[in-house]
Amino acid sequence: MTTTAPQAGKRRRKGEGVLGNTGLYVAVGIAALLFLIPFYLIVRNALSTDLEITGENWKLLPSFQWGNISELFDDPTVEFGRSMVNSLVVAVLTTGGTLLVCSLAGYGLARIPYKHANKVFYAVLATLMVPTAVTFVPSFVLVSSLGWVDTYRGLIIPGLFSGFTCFLFRQYFLGFPKELEEAARVDGLGYWGAYWRIVVPNSLNFFAAIATITFISAWNSFLWPLVIGQDPSSWTVQIALSSFMTNQTVNFHLIFMATAISILPLVFVFLFLQRWLVQGIAQTGIKG
Repeated sequence: MTTTAPQAGKRRRKGEGVLGNTGLYVAVGIAALLFLIPFYLIVRNALSTDLEITGENWKLLPSFQWGNISELFDDPTVEFGRSMVNSLVVAVLTTGGTLLVCSLAGYGLARIPYKHANKVFYAVLATLMVPTAVTFVPSFVLVSSLGWVDTYRGLIIPGLFSGFTCFLFRQYFLGFPKELEEAARVDGLGYWGAYWRIVVPNSLNFFAAIATITFISAWNSFLWPLVIGQDPSSWTVQIALSSFMTNQTVNFHLIFMATAISILPLVFVFLFLQRWLVQGIAQTGIKG
């Protein structure tokens, strides 16, 4: 009796563990399926005709209208290929510029002794409380006066600094080991040398996480490119997408095909950098 009771308990716990894991896998599978449904609908409708999209007889599989791809890029009213290039240039340069500017600002606030450092930091935090609508018109007037309308400069430069990104960098650098920087200073490096040769190489995970967030945000930006990119040649992909829907007509198959193609860079970036996304944000430490 004394030997069978523990064995029965072990078997019971093992059975409960198997059932628990099975339930977890089923729940994750259902969640993944629900997450993938919108992507399936985008691809299905992108390879269908307008009649198949809006018709009553809905089919699970599309009729595979591969000609929709050439129709999208040959459309004379919308330079979709050019808009993809514009979005790629804007997103890449915005990401690189934001990483440089905000990381330098965050490192300075976290490491360089300055009696007004806290006041500057609080001023940066205060910018997060100002609604975007308040600064939108002054920003446009400034960009317009500089002659940056319909230019990459107007699309990129006003968005290079982010108070939230600066905050994240400061929090991360507060938790960075000071011993590494002190060793660098013993070797004769200053703040810039320690930042560039010690801090950055040992913070690539966090930089990759911030780069992912910034790239996705820049790629999906709509309102500012809509105002600045007044000429079709300077449209980004989000503006090009909106042009397929007018008061008179709606080209459903082109909208879905353009959407399917426009999300490919985001899927590519997310798949390759997703493991750094959560890890990097968790490394901020949220210290005062």
